[in-house]
Amino acid sequence: MHVEANRRAGGLAPDALGPTVTVGEILVEIMATARGEGFLEPLDLRGPFPSGAPAIFIDQCARLGGSAGIVAAVGDDDFGRVNLRRLERDGADTSAVLVSPDWPTGSAFVRYRDDGSRDFVFNIAKSAASLVSLTEEAKALFARAGHLHVMGTAFAIPGLWALLEHALPVVRARGGSVSLDPNLRKELLAHGQTRERLELVIGQADLVLPSGDELFLAAGVEGEEAAVAALFERGVREVVLKRGERGSTWFGDGGGRVDCPAFVVAEVDPTGAGDCFGGAYVACRRLGMPPESALLYANAAGARNVTVLGPMEGAGTRGELDAFIAATPRRA
Repeated sequence: MHVEANRRAGGLAPDALGPTVTVGEILVEIMATARGEGFLEPLDLRGPFPSGAPAIFIDQCARLGGSAGIVAAVGDDDFGRVNLRRLERDGADTSAVLVSPDWPTGSAFVRYRDDGSRDFVFNIAKSAASLVSLTEEAKALFARAGHLHVMGTAFAIPGLWALLEHALPVVRARGGSVSLDPNLRKELLAHGQTRERLELVIGQADLVLPSGDELFLAAGVEGEEAAVAALFERGVREVVLKRGERGSTWFGDGGGRVDCPAFVVAEVDPTGAGDCFGGAYVACRRLGMPPESALLYANAAGARNVTVLGPMEGAGTRGELDAFIAATPRRA
């Protein structure tokens, strides 16, 4: 892919330019109510909950008032309808979501262990999620996008790279911006062209949103200061480091730094916290908020989401997040 970086002079493209668009998997999540290991005996289950990292991200983006859309695929079944109705209710553009009459909507069965880790049974590769492709509807959505958000999961799903190869130059040509959430395992980088493709996206990204050690994975060097500097040397303008219960930090390429403490909440379900954080941050920045305000809303979105069972059940509107911020203590 031969695309010049052509990054914006400062900040992300304004929301008025066009929607934030992401690509990837949509699925349902079905959760065991009892903790334990595996699914080797009959269990009580709860769900289906709308899910999939890109879907959670774009739902939170839309709920906060940002224009937002997704390129994805679901089956012509109730699991697909659960997702589409949620996204459409919250204001996300689903015009580029393929509905397959032949393949089922992707699914994830989840059971928490006593130590907080999880067991999964996934059906993604053999589901409609694997059918995401560059349809005419996808091209039309990219043609009016103002921002492209790339998630690390896109590097693991066959066929999604072709969409990014098309979308990156199209969004850039409109004066749009690009963000990357490098939610990748280290082992995956050794497969195929994953590292090369990750480097290409970093070479286009205005904003990188890693969690913990993903910062070092994206930068290719160890040490927080060195990793942030390495990303800036490649043209990234903002790095937002998600620190979980320790809050988050914004780094600007001009040397600025903002630390934002976490909210104190009782965790019910951590799934989707980072995706809600990213959706809120991107929406806030594109709506004109400074980094410190965007970080506050992003922290609130991630924290509020973990207090509710279901991957995007706690995604908040601006008013809901304002109320959450006012009522919830923060760590010192």
